[in-house]
Amino acid sequence: MSIIAEQPYIKIIREVSSVKKMEIEHERTMYLFSDKIVTEHREFSLTDVLDLSYRKIGVAGGILFLHTNHSVYSYTVKSSPHRFINSCKEQIKKR
Repeated sequence: MSIIAEQPYIKIIREVSSVKKMEIEHERTMYLFSDKIVTEHREFSLTDVLDLSYRKIGVAGGILFLHTNHSVYSYTVKSSPHRFINSCKEQIKKR
């Protein structure tokens, strides 16, 4: 099974101590296959995916929302995910 599309996203981990506050960015990638979407810690069957949407925040980047039968998952992106969203919607239509 080959990758159809990829979308980089970031996970921000906030650590607070008595001395300082740190924000650590972890760069990750979301992958689209013909039957599923895979992230660092989750796997979504395309039969469970209802929709994908994007909310732009700031100059470049925003939040990618993955709407499923179970919940809505949000992913912080630094670039527009429109190509990834369109590829996902094409795969969903094929099902």
